[in-house]
Amino acid sequence: MLEKSVTELTGVGEKTREQLEALGIRTIRDLLYYFPSRYNVHEIKPLRELNHDETVTVVGKVLFEPTVTYHGRGRSRLIVMVDVENVTIKAVMFNRAFLKDKLSTDDQIILTGKWDAHRLQIIVNHIKINDKSFKADIQPIYSLKGDLKMSRLRGLIRQALTSFTSELEEFLPNNYLISYKLPLIKDALWTIHLPKSKTALKHAKRRFIYEELLLFQLQILHLQKEKREATIGNSQHFNPSLVQQFVEDLPYELTRAQERSVNEILSDLKSPYQMNRLLQGDVGSGKTAVAAINLYASITAGKQTALMVPTEILAEQHTKSLEEMFSGRIKIALLTGSVKGKKREQILKGIENHEIDLVVGTHALIQEDVVFNDLGFIVIDEQHRFGVEQRKTLREKGLTPDVLFMTATPIPRTLAITAFGDMDVSIIDELPAGRKEVETYWTTEQTFPRVLNFIMKHVNKGEQAYVISPLIEESDVLDIQNAVELHEKLRDFFPEDIEVGLMHGRLKNEEKEQVMKDFANNNIQVLVSTTVVEVGVNVPNATIMVIYDAERFGLSQLHQLRGRVGRGDKQSYCILIADPKGEVGKERMKIMTETTDGFKLAEEDLKLRGPGDFFGKKQSGLPEFTIADLIRDYRALEVARQDAREIIERNLLETSPEYFQLKRYFEAIYSRDEILS
Repeated sequence: MLEKSVTELTGVGEKTREQLEALGIRTIRDLLYYFPSRYNVHEIKPLRELNHDETVTVVGKVLFEPTVTYHGRGRSRLIVMVDVENVTIKAVMFNRAFLKDKLSTDDQIILTGKWDAHRLQIIVNHIKINDKSFKADIQPIYSLKGDLKMSRLRGLIRQALTSFTSELEEFLPNNYLISYKLPLIKDALWTIHLPKSKTALKHAKRRFIYEELLLFQLQILHLQKEKREATIGNSQHFNPSLVQQFVEDLPYELTRAQERSVNEILSDLKSPYQMNRLLQGDVGSGKTAVAAINLYASITAGKQTALMVPTEILAEQHTKSLEEMFSGRIKIALLTGSVKGKKREQILKGIENHEIDLVVGTHALIQEDVVFNDLGFIVIDEQHRFGVEQRKTLREKGLTPDVLFMTATPIPRTLAITAFGDMDVSIIDELPAGRKEVETYWTTEQTFPRVLNFIMKHVNKGEQAYVISPLIEESDVLDIQNAVELHEKLRDFFPEDIEVGLMHGRLKNEEKEQVMKDFANNNIQVLVSTTVVEVGVNVPNATIMVIYDAERFGLSQLHQLRGRVGRGDKQSYCILIADPKGEVGKERMKIMTETTDGFKLAEEDLKLRGPGDFFGKKQSGLPEFTIADLIRDYRALEVARQDAREIIERNLLETSPEYFQLKRYFEAIYSRDEILS
């Protein structure tokens, strides 16, 4: 019945149907689920709590007989002096002269209207006389388009509630309604549109927030299950004792977060389904160690493995650190565009003959002539740097290999389980013990000479520095111009024995690689760069990061840039040069100086910028929720995720009678959404 057209309602003709359709309302269900965007709550507050220009409700006694003045035909102004909390205020009512005879001295009146705190005056739009049963009036306000009037929409919603809610069947299982103290669907719909109290409204909202998030998570996990079962992989029977020995031989103890992530990934390797997991962790949190343990597990199961990274220098660094970790246990090869001729031929032959256990490389791994013997596990680092097709091509090198994506961009959990809903997510949210925090300072451009002297002092001690040049939004040309000018300025400032390098987006990949190699080898002491340096190389000797125009970056990007330093045992520094005009910009700088916790910063960034802006508008991929809010309702999202996971894993929609109504509703909603989209 709820799928019927809104034209079933009395008085809805073609014009009204078009007006409703402009709001996305086509069916009775759409209308009932078209929730108010906000509410005007008319509750009586003390005078001291009233804000200037706010719509308020006050109660008081009439002090004198009202006076009326007339202005032209049919226009009048009624003034009543009212005692409110022993303070005399003026109540002004336009074009309601008839009330003069209805108001007497000492009458109690309740007035709602716009408050003028300077004049102690209220412009009244609503009045109640001697009403002893007053309750706070909560008025729903809906978003409108075109000519549709608020009163008309409210009337249609009331008609739909009266005519159709009796047919509504509850679809949330009883155990959720009882456990979370949620109202029934019928009561919740009446309350969300016509609330009788703030408490009842709060519970109705809680119900719809949970309902929306549960259905969304069910959809994601259902699709994930279908995708997983369609790509049944190979269970990897790895050797637990060898893996355990490898972990014990590492020169450090794993953090609890690392242990948890390792176990989640090992569980995926054992599963008959193809792994599709995101491992996210802050810079220096130990993602490489987690990847190495699982790569080794797959190798003990007789599989070949691959690690794909975005740049040659990163591939070289990973190869070096993995060779140290594995200390001769496995055969590792490095395959990049620079590997040519006979050496390349030998590596390709070794891959094809399964003489090589782990191949570390760049895009070179996805060339046609790279043929694996039995590729079982792939790790893709900084996964956002590779296109969908590139990741797919590498996947196709094996027979449904398990895939682990890694990112150093801390993403708030709420976003991770929505934006990456089709992946399992492992999070390393703690750093190894003993790491020195990067000291962060915020200053203005006037102090730049002092900053340069600070850099020179540290460079003279054998250390290195990054200087990120001023940022011009959406202007690559001007960014490069700024970088070039800053490079010249710094070359003039520093003595000749301090080499100042330059890197920007217009350099060829080989040129960028060479600059980074020179910096890594300390042939360059100060590197001026645009933000292309954001992801990348481990230079333990780099101890200073200076960021120009820091107010123009999001917190997560600033944190990524800061993560380029602090990788060795020396104390490191991040200097933010910024002159933010707005409060949000100032708050950003303040937060950056107060914490180096990437996940805390990501949560703050989310609050300041909102979900749509967090990833950048082009690729947010986030759902539009009707009533839920990812920031405010993160606890409800976690609960809904757990419940949805249990429903899917235990197949409750198919096997438990108590979940059959939920199944019917879920299928109706999502098949309908496909039709409408």
